Amino acid sequence: MAFEVFFLPAGTGRRFCLLHAVEAGVPVQGAVVYVHPFAEEMNKARRMAALQARALAVAGYAVLQIDLHGCGDSSGDFGDASWQGWIDDVLQACDWLARRSEAPLWLWGLRAGCLLAAGAARRSDAVGGLLFWQPVLSGKRHLQQFLRLKSAGDMLSGDGAGSLDRLKADLARGQAVEIAGYTLAPGLASGLESAELALPERALRVEWLEIAGAGNDSPSPAAASQMEKWRAQGHAVRRAAVRGASFWRTAEIAETPELIAATLEVIGSGDRRQRTEDRRQ
Repeated sequence: MAFEVFFLPAGTGRRFCLLHAVEAGVPVQGAVVYVHPFAEEMNKARRMAALQARALAVAGYAVLQIDLHGCGDSSGDFGDASWQGWIDDVLQACDWLARRSEAPLWLWGLRAGCLLAAGAARRSDAVGGLLFWQPVLSGKRHLQQFLRLKSAGDMLSGDGAGSLDRLKADLARGQAVEIAGYTLAPGLASGLESAELALPERALRVEWLEIAGAGNDSPSPAAASQMEKWRAQGHAVRRAAVRGASFWRTAEIAETPELIAATLEVIGSGDRRQRTEDRRQ
């Protein structure tokens, strides 16, 4: 497997990148930028992201993984990051990969990474497709869930200082808060809070993959409504659900091979269909 490790210069330091290249002799099908999830979900998902990136590269898709500002092996501290700065990182990764490949460009997001991917797609005409893994629909709700980690921990220890209202008040006053080992700055919190899963006006292809709940393969009402709205706007949206572990939140590092197989299937089948339509035109 051919891969390249490097640091991409950025306005606020350097971003750690890992490129999974397509082997010589393998037809290139596309180029993919992976956008990781928020905080500890990033670390829990590293194994699955690596497995999927390797599988995509074997199938003809060059995959660029980037650690955003203050995350992983990139420069800076998490407490110095901003939501807009993270979108800028994604756009810089897209530009780097697009200049080295003429293949169709995808953004692949996981959880809150889908919010970032959608935000980057609204600013870049180079992005032709979005691959969403278990997308977060509302940044506001995701932030509240993250803040509850601190609130719940403090309540268990008998310390009420970390109540949800108190945390929100601290952030509103411009004060950073410590949550599960992460320093959450007010700027990053406000950016996440205002983020929504919205697409650009131009038509895009969206592949939406989820881990199915026990005995229920149907999307949530909110997700179903969102997808129907996009279809009405002209976007080509497909959803699939698979069985497996919710690896981004399991206590131990987990794998969901069904999701890897489903990703290869939906991307490959869609690309074949698109090439057939292009030939007919």
